[in-house]
Amino acid sequence: MIYLEAMSRADELRRLIEYHNDRYYNKDNPEISDFEYDMLLRELENIEDEFPELKTADSPTMHVGGVSSKKFSPVVHQVPMESLHDSFSHNELRDFDRKVREVVDSPLYIVEPKFDGLSVSCEYRNGVFTRGSTRGDGQVGEDVTENLMTIKSLPKKLTNAPEFLEVRGEVYMSFATFERLCEEQLDNDEKPFKNPRNAAAGSLRQKDSAVTAKRSLDIFVFNIQQIKGAELHNHKQSLDYLTELGFPTAPFYETFDSIEDVITEIERIGNMRGEFPFGIDGAVVKVNDFVQRRLIGSTAKFPKWAEAYKYPPEEKVTILKEVEFNVGRTGVITPVGIFEPVLLAGTTVSRATLHNEDFIKEKDIRIGDKVLIRKAGEIIPEVLSVSEHCADSEELSFPKNCPSCNTPLVRDEDEAALRCTNTDCPAQLMRHLIHFVSRDAMDIDGLGPAVLSQLVENELISSPADIYKLKAEDISSLERMGEKSAANLITAIDNSKSRELYRLIYALGIRHIGLKAAKLMCEHFGSIDDILSAKPEDYLAIDGFGEIMAQSAYSYFALPATAELLEQLKTSGINVQGQKKVLDSMIFEGKTFVLTGTLPTMNRSDASALIEQNGGKTSSSVSKKTSYVLAGEDAGSKLTKAQTLGVTIITEEQLISMIENQSLL
Repeated sequence: MIYLEAMSRADELRRLIEYHNDRYYNKDNPEISDFEYDMLLRELENIEDEFPELKTADSPTMHVGGVSSKKFSPVVHQVPMESLHDSFSHNELRDFDRKVREVVDSPLYIVEPKFDGLSVSCEYRNGVFTRGSTRGDGQVGEDVTENLMTIKSLPKKLTNAPEFLEVRGEVYMSFATFERLCEEQLDNDEKPFKNPRNAAAGSLRQKDSAVTAKRSLDIFVFNIQQIKGAELHNHKQSLDYLTELGFPTAPFYETFDSIEDVITEIERIGNMRGEFPFGIDGAVVKVNDFVQRRLIGSTAKFPKWAEAYKYPPEEKVTILKEVEFNVGRTGVITPVGIFEPVLLAGTTVSRATLHNEDFIKEKDIRIGDKVLIRKAGEIIPEVLSVSEHCADSEELSFPKNCPSCNTPLVRDEDEAALRCTNTDCPAQLMRHLIHFVSRDAMDIDGLGPAVLSQLVENELISSPADIYKLKAEDISSLERMGEKSAANLITAIDNSKSRELYRLIYALGIRHIGLKAAKLMCEHFGSIDDILSAKPEDYLAIDGFGEIMAQSAYSYFALPATAELLEQLKTSGINVQGQKKVLDSMIFEGKTFVLTGTLPTMNRSDASALIEQNGGKTSSSVSKKTSYVLAGEDAGSKLTKAQTLGVTIITEEQLISMIENQSLL
């Protein structure tokens, strides 16, 4: 490669990599695979190695890809959270070993799985978890303490702990949790996360920690960043120590004195990838001894004493035999490809979504084609491309009518999806019923998909209102349902009648109206009758509603079929009264509060509710716009930032005093 050609390609690669860094690290929505990204970075590294004068200080080869978001308070890492240099071949691992042995004699290596998640720092003072942050750019991350507090596997208090401890871990989402989340997103016609890593990152970086809590994240802790009060000499000793303290660490980690044994172990781990309930994208090799690590040192971006071996994505070619068109809960038609079964990442794959008509046209997918497929994040099958058009392949034609009810399909102006608009569509009915009885909705225990399917097939129910007309003898006549099961189910149905109104609103499955929006509606209107009589401008007046949500809600409740359904539900005895939000006062109108630390008598939820009941708002991050910081014991970085910005800091007692005296400080 000549110099001018190299310079042009290096500039192009830097722009590409920084764009994909932003999509991956900051937006949690990558456009290319990890392997494709790694190859772009490797190409740039090779150019910079061949032409050192082209290496710039701000090159993506010189820094971690993420940045600290303005949504969260910044955290400066006292110990940089470095990235790892990647290897893609055994010879590259041997080259790493050679460079290590040029500096130290007889290194002992430790090998661990490389978890595919979001890297975080967690700080403990006298055994109490006080602050957690993302890696960010390696120097400055984001304060996500409250969200990390929702992770059950992360210890909040340590016994026999040192005076201060900072650990590094990887927050991840298990395959089972990821599958459930994707199913929920698809059922709600939402765009699902591409893989568990991005689902974990997107969940941890939520402004509302309640959303994070619902996502059931987990963590593995793999390193000690700082420690005061204990002395450790090598990495294996530190991992054993972390395990003793109660941290979830790697399920296995072994030491080896030969790089060939390291390679054998890496291959062993690679062959086990399909057996883990979580994602790994490689294995990590580290020099075990801390003194040797200091001698070997680091570059501006990587430690020279560690190397990550990245496993190549497993891809297979198979034949597309046919395409099914499935009807979602809100009427969206989704094409699903049926393939010749193929073993991929440990399981047999024979089906994968083809997304929509635009996706199929873009990739020119035809029935009978040989297609290249892989598992995104090692779990969700996806079609990458057509590898060969076969001689007898047939172009796909989308149905003009719903495959379930034969209603003419419509295509929304702003979407690629075709939609069935028939509210009585049988396919939509089944998905709608499953949503209606789900845990966050009416929560009818025992009324799962199998029982619902039997009830529909036996023509015992054709709408949610029919659930409340069921009798015990209707249920006991079903397959595998005896008198006791029937009685228990009738009790569960009766118990659901007293659920909060917002859960009924959510259960109705209105487009763009999730659980939080349903709560806001009930706080604003107070009853079903008020909702039914509302005008479009009434919905727009709800704090947190935009035009799309307002129009969707208004359109749904303006339908005669909706009024009829709600009347039937009301007649059945379902609760249709909400708790309209009535403010105690407007003393905090226009004021924003940030809560930090442990309060003497209230938890944060109670304190937030009290502030909102008096016209105020709460936020998770401190800024110049913050009016007050309500601080309790063990207040962390938010208190420090408030002091720096000159924000008024108050106690719980002062908060109550302001409300009682109707006077601001």
